[in-house]
Formats: sequence, structure tokens, C-alpha cells
Amino acid sequence: MMHDWNDSWSHGFGGGEWLMFLGMILVTVAVVLLVVYLVRQTSGSATGGAQAAAPPPQVAPPMAAPPQAAPSAEDSARELLRRRYAAGEIERDEYLQKLADLST
Repeated sequence: MMHDWNDSWSHGFGGGEWLMFLGMILVTVAVVLLVVYLVRQTSGSATGGAQAAAPPPQVAPPMAAPPQAAPSAEDSARELLRRRYAAGEIERDEYLQKLADLST
């Protein structure tokens, strides 16, 4: 019995083997691209460069407040009392009592 050694099935990379080889390469490339895409999405694409952050908007410097007359001693005391109350250093009752004391 003789064997036909020219049979395409017995030699490597005959008809369908090329398609399987190319398919494996395409699947491998697709997996690598998917991993790269997922890494860039989760890292915020900080090294991507394509989506560079926009420069911050230009903000005009604040205008200087107009000069005011020097506050009186009573106004300074009220302001100090208000600041202490706002900072939580004194309670409401103490604040109201001292404010009433300054008014008299």
C-alpha cells in the first residue's frame, strides 16, 4: 500500500492551518489592545498626551477695597466679639450679654 506524500493534510501549513495561525495572531493582538485600552481608561489617561488638560481660565485680580475711615473703639470691640462668636470661642448667651454691655 502506498501513501500519497503530496497530501496537503500531511504537510504543515497547508490549506486551513494558515487561517488558524492568522486567527491566533488576530486574537492575541485584540487582547493586547483591550488591555491597553482598559489600563488607559482606569488610569485617567495621564500619560496619553492626546487629551491634555486645558489651561486654567484667566481670572482678573480682585479689586482693592476702597479706603474706609478708621473704625471707632466700639466698632472694633463689636467686630472682635462677632469674630469670637463666629469662631465658636464663646456661646450665644455670652455673645448677646457682651453685645448688650457694649451698647450701654
